[in-house]
Amino acid sequence: MNTAAGVGRELHIVGFRIGRETYGVPITSLHEIVRVPEITAVPDAPDYMEGVINLRGKIVSVIDLRKRLGEKNVNSGKRNRILVVEHNGRLSGLIVDSASEVLKIPASDVEPSPATLHEGGLNCVTGLGKYKGRLIVLLDMTKLLDLGAMQRNAAVSGERTDQAAEDRRTAAAGK
Repeated sequence: MNTAAGVGRELHIVGFRIGRETYGVPITSLHEIVRVPEITAVPDAPDYMEGVINLRGKIVSVIDLRKRLGEKNVNSGKRNRILVVEHNGRLSGLIVDSASEVLKIPASDVEPSPATLHEGGLNCVTGLGKYKGRLIVLLDMTKLLDLGAMQRNAAVSGERTDQAAEDRRTAAAGK
């Protein structure tokens, strides 16, 4: 049994900030990091979908990752960046507060995400990396950018809320 293969393996993560938290995505999914240009709005898009940009002749959809992850205080500033990531052969842009650095995190310093995050609907978190005394929230690009899943999750959580309200009304009527 060769256990040496897993020893010394590092994850190469692009670190970025949203609010006070540092997040990371695999460097293999990153295409480039750009300043926030003029964004063309798209009608009937979800509130976290800012619109599209023209990136050297390619149309790239742009998601405000701060809104997508539920950040309440979304401020636009000079440090904001768009992480252009490739997913399923398509480019998508993610607006973040700032892009920090490339982090090399040993695989042994990555913990799986707690089950409570999944129960809360945040199933785009793949794990938590420990890096120089900080925790880096590692994100799964597939789950983050699957718009169909996002819409289904929103519908399901809306149904849960409706069902819970109905259960309370039924319980109150029975008293």
